[in-house]
Amino acid sequence: MGNGIRDWPRLNRQCFENTKPGGWVEFIDLDLTWTSPDGSLTDEHSSKRFNNEFIKASRDTNIEPCPGLYLEGWMKDAGFQGVQAEKFVWPVGTWPKEKHLKEVGAWNYLQIMEGLEAFTYALFTRHLGYSKAEVEVICANIRKEMKDPKMHAMFYLHVAYGQKPESPVTS
Repeated sequence: MGNGIRDWPRLNRQCFENTKPGGWVEFIDLDLTWTSPDGSLTDEHSSKRFNNEFIKASRDTNIEPCPGLYLEGWMKDAGFQGVQAEKFVWPVGTWPKEKHLKEVGAWNYLQIMEGLEAFTYALFTRHLGYSKAEVEVICANIRKEMKDPKMHAMFYLHVAYGQKPESPVTS
C-alpha cells in the first residue's frame, strides 16, 4: 500500500476503532530502500540513485515510502496489544540460492520491470521536474542493471500484527 496511504497512524487508529474487542489486525508492507547483501548495489548505480530520489520525493510530498519500518510502532500507538513484527528479505531477481527466495525474487523482478514507469512518472515529472524522456532513460538504465545476474538487489517486507484488547485498557 506504501505510497497510497498518506496517514498511517490514522489508518492504524481507524483499524483499532473498527475492530471488535479480541479481534486481530495485520499489516504487511515494505521498506523500499534498495540494498544488497554483498555490496553489488552501490550508490554509483542508477537503480540506487533512483531509489534514493524516489524515497526523498515521496517524503517531500508527505508520503512514507517505507512504512514497513514503522508498522509495529504505529500499531502499538493505536492501542493494539501483543504486537509482533517480522522482517523478510524481498529479493529482486533470481539470484538467491534458496528456492523460495528465488521464486519471490522472480515475481518481484517482474512487477518492478512491468510497473517501473507507472510508479515513476508522476513523482519524477510533477515533483522532481524530470521530463518524460529523462524518466524513460532512468527506467532503461534500471532495467539494464537489474538484468545483470551479478546485481543482488533486495529490500525488506515487514509484517506486524496485534490484537485489540478484550476490554478497554485503563491507565
